[in-house]
Amino acid sequence: MPVRAARGVPDAVQQQLKSAVHTLLLERLDLEKLSEMEQTRTAQPQLFALIQQLLAEQETPLSAAERDRLSQEVLDEVFGLGPLEPLLHDSTVSDILVNTFNSVYVERHGKLEKTAVTFKDNRHLLHIIEKIVSNVGRRIDESSPMVDARLKDGSRVNVIIPPLAVDGPILSIRRFGAKPLTADDLLRNGMLTPAMLDTLRGAVQARLNIIVSGGTGAGKTTLLNVLSGFISERERIVTIEDSAELQVKQEHVVRLETRPPNVEGHGAIRQRELVINALRMRPDRIVLGEVRGEECLDMLQAMNTGHDGSITTIHANTPRDAIARLETMAMMSEVRLAEKAVRSQIASAVHVIVQVARQSDGTRRITHITELTGAFSDVVSLQDIFVYERQGLGYDGKVLGEFRATGVVPKLVEKLRAAGMKLPDGFNQSDASPGALHAAA
Repeated sequence: MPVRAARGVPDAVQQQLKSAVHTLLLERLDLEKLSEMEQTRTAQPQLFALIQQLLAEQETPLSAAERDRLSQEVLDEVFGLGPLEPLLHDSTVSDILVNTFNSVYVERHGKLEKTAVTFKDNRHLLHIIEKIVSNVGRRIDESSPMVDARLKDGSRVNVIIPPLAVDGPILSIRRFGAKPLTADDLLRNGMLTPAMLDTLRGAVQARLNIIVSGGTGAGKTTLLNVLSGFISERERIVTIEDSAELQVKQEHVVRLETRPPNVEGHGAIRQRELVINALRMRPDRIVLGEVRGEECLDMLQAMNTGHDGSITTIHANTPRDAIARLETMAMMSEVRLAEKAVRSQIASAVHVIVQVARQSDGTRRITHITELTGAFSDVVSLQDIFVYERQGLGYDGKVLGEFRATGVVPKLVEKLRAAGMKLPDGFNQSDASPGALHAAA
């Protein structure tokens, strides 16, 4: 929960007290060595008691509750990320958005809300940012004012500071739970239906190439984690990401991560280089966190040359938009191919597109499970297997909708049969199960 101000003491006075006590700590202790202890059981209680003693020496009268609260905040400054610590310990928070030092928003259950959390000033916020980036061996200053990093728990961090950020440093944290969501969790949340889940499980186990498409925050990585869980334990999995977020449960997993350029602008390792290298690592499956550039062509060629069963994500609003983006990114490669050749590569490489969307009430839904059936007349042919039909809003703003099978028996049925898979039910009927119909109850 957000840190609430001590009721009896104005906010400005609290900030002055914390600054004064923090300065006294710097004078009395070697905090650099202390921070290396990473909140050991002995150091934290001793430091907490010392902070309370320093607060008691101040002339400002404080109640016991106020002293405890301020002591904890000072302790967070020493060991953690200051005012952000309570938010990082709140399991309901999925995004932390620091717009300015005195404006902090969070996302809970898909909805944004402003918090009471503030920093003393821009300098204080910048100090916390420097703590984050230094822990991953990066630096941020006017010469390199943008940084992507991640916290110890895997949360993704993006920072941009002046002169690019006009009103002061900006910090965005995309959090990932310590316990990743499972297929059962997705069913309970109404993201899909049992028939859709069985279809996707069969597609993964039959080694079909799958692309998860959707906008920012739609749940692409969450779904990718669930799909990767259907891969056999006997297969060697290579994951490639810009920032390591996937939580693959299998034992035989090799994780690769891109590297940004150094201060001089050299030494960057892009996804394309990692995709090419992954092909030399004898992978059974390649899981690409997100395809966003010229590595697209290498990925398509890998899918077409024996590395079937690959899974990746892409930013797009519809399955048709996903195909258009794949075409554009494939043509960004140094290899010049005709549009018809690119479309042919896509049609033969990609089997299924899963479209994910975040609804206006914050819920996530799989809106399309779409099959690619080939390239005809210079157009990649698509057919929907399942769709989510939005039917309006309930009285409390909840989105009403229904998952429906289109009635088309997909071509992937043949591939499932050939792989010895049991055919999923529900291809020819509407699925209005409790998880499918989101009513405003």
